[in-house]
Amino acid sequence: MTEDETKLQWPRLAVAVRAAREARGLRQTDLAELAGVSEGSVQNLEDITRRPSRMPQSLAKIEPHLGWAAGSGRAILEGREPTPLPAEKTLRGKLPLRVVAELESDDPLIDSQVIQLPGTGGARMTVVVHGRSDATPEEIQEALLAWRRAERNLHRLPDDDSNGGEPHAANGA
Repeated sequence: MTEDETKLQWPRLAVAVRAAREARGLRQTDLAELAGVSEGSVQNLEDITRRPSRMPQSLAKIEPHLGWAAGSGRAILEGREPTPLPAEKTLRGKLPLRVVAELESDDPLIDSQVIQLPGTGGARMTVVVHGRSDATPEEIQEALLAWRRAERNLHRLPDDDSNGGEPHAANGA
């Protein structure tokens, strides 16, 4: 495939990136944080009007978070399909099946949060909050408010080693 033909495939890549991100229930900001890139980089990759002159470095960084093996972005640009990550590199290979089932459920995603655990040398907790698939908008709003209350408490986890059991912000502040 010529370079000009590859450039014609950028909209196809943009659509595939967005579809894979949304299928995982991720916002652009979530994907950017997971991959260690800027939100603008994700936005640029999903922009069907862009025609970059070179392969963006951010593409390789987001591929695994979309469930794609390395080089899948280039494969899409060449008219092929992305290669799924091997099972041992996916959530199924890393988490208990009951947790994977919850994460892959079709229930609406209410919110997610990564919370730094105090006094652990960088350990963190990931929380994913789902509503019921048959919940009314009012019930979803109620669940969101309940999550916000719980989230505030999680950010004030006690550090029984360095702070005499006194709560402090989970981000170390």
